[in-house]
Amino acid sequence: MNVKQIMSPKVITTRPESLLKDVARTLTEYGISGVPVVDDQGTVVGVVSEADILVKERGPKPRHEGLGAWILRGGVADREKLAARTASEAMTAPAITIAATRSVSEAARLMIDEGIKRLPVVDLQGKLVGIVTRSDLVRVFAREDAEIEREIREDVIRSALWLDPQGIEVRVERGEVTLAGETDYRLDAEILTHLVERVPGVVAVQSTVGWRFDERETKLGEHDPHVPLESQAR
Repeated sequence: MNVKQIMSPKVITTRPESLLKDVARTLTEYGISGVPVVDDQGTVVGVVSEADILVKERGPKPRHEGLGAWILRGGVADREKLAARTASEAMTAPAITIAATRSVSEAARLMIDEGIKRLPVVDLQGKLVGIVTRSDLVRVFAREDAEIEREIREDVIRSALWLDPQGIEVRVERGEVTLAGETDYRLDAEILTHLVERVPGVVAVQSTVGWRFDERETKLGEHDPHVPLESQAR
């Protein structure tokens, strides 16, 4: 599943020249934690979040630790945000964004690693096309077992690995996946487990999928019984 499938295409945005007071009103009115800042071309140039505005609310940090520690702990950046009057002066830039084609698991990793609640979604030109939030990811995780099973069969087994879905038994119960069956190659069986673990909504994976041929044991010059001799000679 990719980000485009779960994002919201309608995004509340603000302009670089917007007054910070107006940005705060926008966050309050729509009940959101941040807004992308976009230029005339629709390109995301930054994000103004609640945290950026709270710097103004909190006021200056005490400098009792000394100038060096104050700078290292973000004192200079705070000073600039304290003086900010517009979105461009208060925003965090460059913005952390994600492409619409990236996976949902990648979006989750970015949010956790960067400590953010929402990700602007951009196209190849960096133009804003949507927004994905933590609540969007939680909603996907909570989906029904039947939907998870369908994605495993169609998107993982058939589309990603080019395997015959009839050869793999898939059972999903409360997000716990059980895989059984057989593949031609050991690598396919191992990759299958890893890909299924990354399907949104999967809690755990137990696999007894076997294989008919272990390619790692093939020695130089040894005939692979699954590949015609004339193909190996090329």
